[in-house]
Amino acid sequence: MSKPLSVFLLATALFAATPQVGQMAQDFTLPSQDGSKISLHDFRGKWVVLYFYPKDGTSGCTLEAHNFQRDIAKYQQANAEIVGVSVDSADSHKDFCAKQGLHFKLLADTEKKVSQDYDSFHTLLRFSARNTFLIDPTGKIAKIWTGVSPASHSEEVLSALSSLKK
Repeated sequence: MSKPLSVFLLATALFAATPQVGQMAQDFTLPSQDGSKISLHDFRGKWVVLYFYPKDGTSGCTLEAHNFQRDIAKYQQANAEIVGVSVDSADSHKDFCAKQGLHFKLLADTEKKVSQDYDSFHTLLRFSARNTFLIDPTGKIAKIWTGVSPASHSEEVLSALSSLKK
């Protein structure tokens, strides 16, 4: 095989795995902070804010989670569920939720597979990237944010949700 062809095939394989707007969101099942198994398909019929974040208890992750919690009633009015994913354990999520007063699902991706499947894993740093996928009620990806700012992200998601629902 020629070198340009092998590079093209490798690049195609890498980019083919990156989720895109309009594609069906890849289903998964992960444990939550309360020990229950949560699957993406459990939320069919609702909008899902699937957000990946680096680490429980860090300043940016705490700010982002607090803002989602602050706006939870607005998400509920929009028929949307918030689901956070990091490579931390379910026990770490349980402690984080208890300490921070969080009442939405945080999922433990300890094997890093879901973060990788959603192109949201920093291989060198070994944690999830701060990316968000807005998934529509049929299971399709409606919007993607990468490298988000924790301070303003909830407002950005609510704005996109409002405009997409029209």
